[in-house]
Amino acid sequence: MEKHFVDHEEQSVVIVMTSGPSTPQRCATPFYLGALLSSMDADVKIFFTMEGVRLMEPGVAENMAAMEGGKRIIEFIRDAKTAGVKFYVCRPAMPGYKMEEGNLIPEVTATASAGDLADLILTSDRLLFF
Repeated sequence: MEKHFVDHEEQSVVIVMTSGPSTPQRCATPFYLGALLSSMDADVKIFFTMEGVRLMEPGVAENMAAMEGGKRIIEFIRDAKTAGVKFYVCRPAMPGYKMEEGNLIPEVTATASAGDLADLILTSDRLLFF
């Protein structure tokens, strides 16, 4: 008999996304996994910090794929959003990449602080880093 790990109670999962355009091969799986977990009734939030914030900049994810000829990262982002994943962008990381709050892709749920990330980490059932 197959073992299943879902106990049918909602669980919260936080994915901390530090990978960005310099490592495109690491940028599809978090969204795919987030969409999958969300479809299994988990409350999934992806928090973008460090270079990960760049994925939320218009034009960046549209021009990236994890592998040559593969699905664009923006499509993985949109699939995850459709599945119910929420996206939070680290406000303190944005100036280092010359990004502004008013210039983010529409899939972003909100900008947030390091304190918000700390709260997510302390209150989540599962925590993943990419």
